[in-house]
Amino acid sequence: MAKLRLVVGLGNPGQRYTKTRHNVGFWFLDDWLAQLGSVSWRSESRFQADFAEVKIAGQSVIFLKPQTFMNLSGQAVGKVLRYFKISPQEMLVVHDELDFDVGVMRFKSAGGHGGHNGLRDIVATVGSGEFNRLRVGIGHPGDKRRVADYVLSAASVSDAEHIESGFERIRLNSELLVQMRFDQLKNKIH
Repeated sequence: MAKLRLVVGLGNPGQRYTKTRHNVGFWFLDDWLAQLGSVSWRSESRFQADFAEVKIAGQSVIFLKPQTFMNLSGQAVGKVLRYFKISPQEMLVVHDELDFDVGVMRFKSAGGHGGHNGLRDIVATVGSGEFNRLRVGIGHPGDKRRVADYVLSAASVSDAEHIESGFERIRLNSELLVQMRFDQLKNKIH
């Protein structure tokens, strides 16, 4: 059975996007790295990404935050997959999901991009949607014309607490995560 080798958090680089709803992928990895304490991000220009190698439940895993802006996330992902000879099936992409209530965490093993520009670019670069996703619910503003402003705005204190609580439930079950036992993991986090 395949093991998790790469976790990609989707987001936009720069201080102005920190803790915005669209950046929950970065947020997830930043929080986890802070919990680990002994590892920090390093900028890797050859990958166009911030990069960290961590040990989770005895497994070596790469954390990756593309620094190309959301719409070009596939550039960094493709470079890392090729360089480390990682198959798309050994990758988990963490991204925001408008269609889920705030803080809901759902795993998906494959699929299309669902209109998400970061996923769209990864699917185009990888050549398929055969990779794992962690979809982080950010809620919907109720009007599709407000979506762009909504995803690029900071989450409320209450919403941030719900999202971070979901992150913590996943970290507490990290052994299941690195073994990619998502069916068992979903029972533990809901």
